[in-house]
Amino acid sequence: MPSEPDAHFRMKVEELIASVPYGHVTTYGDLAALAGHATASRVVGGIAHYGNQNLPWHRLVNRFGGLASGFHGGREVQAQLLEQEGVHCTEFIVDDLEKLRWKSDL
Repeated sequence: MPSEPDAHFRMKVEELIASVPYGHVTTYGDLAALAGHATASRVVGGIAHYGNQNLPWHRLVNRFGGLASGFHGGREVQAQLLEQEGVHCTEFIVDDLEKLRWKSDL
């Protein structure tokens, strides 16, 4: 069984979210897996909520493309930030998730 996520995991998640291109989104699970802990999507959510707010956390959505109710300012603000990048949402769910979903080349 792998060890629990640690400071290295946090740094990797922050590095990955910084790499998500403008106009794209990724999921909590995708980031967790790319950072080495595929089952740590909830930890990714905590990192997003309490981590460096200068990173593009608005590009992080759930596996269905749903926006985060805990996003700073609420889902409305997250939707506005995504719309500014050309990512359209309907009822706080990203349209064309699979087309816009980023998975790292790292």
